[in-house]
Amino acid sequence: MPNLIPLALQVAAGRRPHLQVFGRDYDTPDGTCVRDYVHVQDLCAAHWLALQSLMGGAGSQQFNLGNGRGFSVQEVIDAVKRVTGRPLALMDQPRRWGDPARLVADPALAQRVLGWQAQFTDLDILIAHAWRWENRKC
Repeated sequence: MPNLIPLALQVAAGRRPHLQVFGRDYDTPDGTCVRDYVHVQDLCAAHWLALQSLMGGAGSQQFNLGNGRGFSVQEVIDAVKRVTGRPLALMDQPRRWGDPARLVADPALAQRVLGWQAQFTDLDILIAHAWRWENRKC
């Protein structure tokens, strides 16, 4: 399933007619789900550090990668509008079964073991970089 940021940017770019918002009645500050978004460059950095660790003789481990804070669906929508300067057609839908109100990474182990920390934690920067990618010329 595609993630919220690319879907919202495709709506802003006119490649999708609307963005579906699944639930506005969660126990969160604005009623929409909170999720953790991590920049692809931060993921690459974490994988590089993990590879270096393995090559240095460390054992295999699993790490939870993210910014550790999370952003609500509405915060992402607002950031997309702000960064792109375009409106977003929204279609409110009921909650999806099984969706938790909040799902946020705990990157403490990756920070402790690998020295990794997300560098791109500002939502507007995440959106701006994704917007550039969405509008690239292939």
